[in-house]
Amino acid sequence: MTRKQRRLILIGSSLGVLGIAAALVLSALRDSIVFFNSPTDIVEKKPAAGTRMRVGGLVKPGTLVRGDNLQIRFDVTDGNKDIAVRYQGIVPDLFREGQGVVTEGKLDGSGIFVADTVLAKHDEKYMPREVVDALKKTGRWQEGEDAGSKPK
Repeated sequence: MTRKQRRLILIGSSLGVLGIAAALVLSALRDSIVFFNSPTDIVEKKPAAGTRMRVGGLVKPGTLVRGDNLQIRFDVTDGNKDIAVRYQGIVPDLFREGQGVVTEGKLDGSGIFVADTVLAKHDEKYMPREVVDALKKTGRWQEGEDAGSKPK
């Protein structure tokens, strides 16, 4: 075997190992790459308790309950399914019923999403593109609303 053949075999096997490693990493991150999950996604996937994720949708009107020690309970809906959310802390000023929201946290054993971060849309015209797409899928999106675009 010549020196050139050995070098080609070494390069080819290195590329093969690198390709397999990249495929393994991408398959492991497949569910984590999504910016957020809608309540319908969570109900359908039934993730294990303690799985860290983001949930996005609208704060369901009539479900916002403020308690002691900055405890807040509300439901996030995509128009199809709802997820109960529990959060302790200060929410953004624009957080209210009917607003777009993305929460980050873990699902507990009883099916309640325990959030450690709550993000609300930053003005009256902006909503994350992913939330708009999820609402359009369920038919709750009203055309003519200028969401998903940056303010001028």
